[in-house]
Amino acid sequence: VQLQASGGGLVQPGGSPRLSCGASGSRFRVIDMGWHRQAPGKQRELVATITSGGSTNYADPVKGRFTISRDNGKSTVHLQMNSLKPEDTAVYYCNALVASGSRYWGQGTLVTVSS
Repeated sequence: VQLQASGGGLVQPGGSPRLSCGASGSRFRVIDMGWHRQAPGKQRELVATITSGGSTNYADPVKGRFTISRDNGKSTVHLQMNSLKPEDTAVYYCNALVASGSRYWGQGTLVTVSS
């Protein structure tokens, strides 16, 4: 299974970029999709997840600022990020859980929040 993410880059504080990630090549149905992030010198942490039924879960630091959505027909997940802060700077990884029980990760896209 391949996961291809896009949308990262340099963003000013308060900016609103949108990340997207498409999953392809899976023989099994994609169940959950989500985003994690890893800031410099820190462990990878959950950002948001979304089930195939549309149920969402957010980490406390991003609640009210980030919105996760998905297009089930295309196994694509999006992360709309609003009101970005410097502490949101990280490599953002999308991931997908498929019906076989395996979880796959994308290569990561860097989001740098700086003026």
